[in-house]
Amino acid sequence: MKYIVMGLGNFGKSLAIRLTELGHEVIGVDNHMAKVEQLKEKITHTVCMDSTDIDAVSALPLKDAHAVIVAIGEDEGASLLTTALLKQLPVKRIIGRIVSDLQRTVLEAMDIDEYIMPEEESADRLAMRLDNIDIVDSFKVSDRYSIIETKVPNKYVGMTLKEANLTNKYKVIVLTTIKSTEALKNGKPKINKEATGIAHSDTVLEANDILVLFGELKDINRLIQKGD
Repeated sequence: MKYIVMGLGNFGKSLAIRLTELGHEVIGVDNHMAKVEQLKEKITHTVCMDSTDIDAVSALPLKDAHAVIVAIGEDEGASLLTTALLKQLPVKRIIGRIVSDLQRTVLEAMDIDEYIMPEEESADRLAMRLDNIDIVDSFKVSDRYSIIETKVPNKYVGMTLKEANLTNKYKVIVLTTIKSTEALKNGKPKINKEATGIAHSDTVLEANDILVLFGELKDINRLIQKGD
């Protein structure tokens, strides 16, 4: 996949490098040449430009990008202006960065419903979500083990955990399942999530449920890939 990361500070830099390591094509954009030069050997492409200049941004391959991540954090004005500009251009998916409640309010007013708070979500976690659309969230427990939230694969919908036999097949443990319900908040749909408690052998896997899995990432990826 192809991603464009706007802003190569600590968060943007970590995200761009991690996505590149995962095998994606990444264009890193910043208006400071020193940051661009620092990354030119570590990610696919780097560009020094003003992300609030519509003519400059329009020259980027926006139509080909699966997502544009606005990772600018130190300048809220530039971050919001960049996001507003991207809304006018042919971008499939915009992920904003917020550092304040006010910034969140402005993004929601722009109909940007996907955003990140680096204090709550690491670049590695976001990279994992972008790398696999079936991964909802992730948490790295150690170098080997992770806790991953993922959609129930179609193959296992309607089965109990005993019938699915995921632990024996894939060496992963289902900790719990999460139910998602949709409600209106300020006239806009909002997804509410609620865990169902500790999973047991009789737990039924239902469509739209989210599995919370513990195991090695390679084993979890095998489950996701083979469970379509």
